[in-house]
Amino acid sequence: MSKAFKTPADMAQKFFPIHFQISNQCPTHIGEDLYLCGSFNNWSQEHIYLGKIPAVGETLNADLEALKAGEWELKLSRGQWHNLFASPAGKLADPVILNHSKESELALTIEAWRDDFPASTASKEVHILDEHFFFPNLDVYRKVLIYLPANYAQHQKRYPVLYMHDGQHVFDEATSVGRSGPIEWQVDETINQATEQAIVVAIYHARTFRLREQEYMVHNSEEIQDAKGFLYLEDIVEVLKPFIDKQYRTLPDSQHTAMLGSSLGGLISLYAGIKYPEVFGWIGAFSPSIWMDEEKLYEFSSNSLNEHADLYVQQQLYFYIGSREIRNNRDHKPSNMLRDLEHYNDWLTDQYPGTISFSWNEQGKHGAFYWQKAFVDFFKYWQEQLTLIHKAHDLH
Repeated sequence: MSKAFKTPADMAQKFFPIHFQISNQCPTHIGEDLYLCGSFNNWSQEHIYLGKIPAVGETLNADLEALKAGEWELKLSRGQWHNLFASPAGKLADPVILNHSKESELALTIEAWRDDFPASTASKEVHILDEHFFFPNLDVYRKVLIYLPANYAQHQKRYPVLYMHDGQHVFDEATSVGRSGPIEWQVDETINQATEQAIVVAIYHARTFRLREQEYMVHNSEEIQDAKGFLYLEDIVEVLKPFIDKQYRTLPDSQHTAMLGSSLGGLISLYAGIKYPEVFGWIGAFSPSIWMDEEKLYEFSSNSLNEHADLYVQQQLYFYIGSREIRNNRDHKPSNMLRDLEHYNDWLTDQYPGTISFSWNEQGKHGAFYWQKAFVDFFKYWQEQLTLIHKAHDLH
């Protein structure tokens, strides 16, 4: 019988046993060690041992005698992030949601293992634009990927363009990194299945979390003394976008140019929209980390809108947030990201002449698994709105 690790702070919490029945439908790795990982221990790299993988058609019964009460996301593994359980097609399996408030049972099924399939999940429409694209204001080289529609080479059609941050996580599980495993956004799969198509430019973030913070923050703070976010945006606007528009068949005007990011990437996307409304007609801000720059965001937004209100009339902002997104702020106190975004949205509604869309997921938490689902809705909305714009132009 296994035990979930308890800290002293946990002792006041309620704990209940959980009994797993794990059936196996996969013929590989029989007899190897089987582990459990999940949000119950903050997706620790120390996965919890459950037993041995049973033969095909058989079941392993395993118990945790003291699992803290709560709603948890769970995954099976063979001990490492690269060998999580998977769908029969080889994609990472979605986490299993457990509402644990009493002694309970949970049935799980092993259908496949992720490492039995090719590491890369990127489609053939994803290409390396440049392994070392130079960003002169930042004075750095970054890998940049580009998604071209499947029929791009067959005709002379021009396409809208979406610029995305954290390019490692956009197309490919092989390069994605996350607390709950290498979850990618499946942007290429989403567009491949859509009626309308677009070009996507995905920019890799810096090699460390601290450097990423520095490049995605536009203002200095107690933690970030050399914020370079505006330099990063200048490089996108003045260098990368002109290169893309010259080399590829784009629709370069603002109505056909979008930027999207999540967390700090969502925050800097929001700043991009406020600073460059004549460039980015569409902004997707997923779970933006407003708490990291809240006072200056309001100040910058207010000043920009007061000076150039007419530039925002045709712009659209698309906000997404999960109702369960709680982050620790600088005082190590919980910050409700939904309330942060709702407050900014309410304030912006009275100041902003453009269009704001607000989407939320009642079960959503802060992470790529939820952003992957949210992107499907964003892309559908974006393309529907572009279709309406094109029809209106046709009428004139």
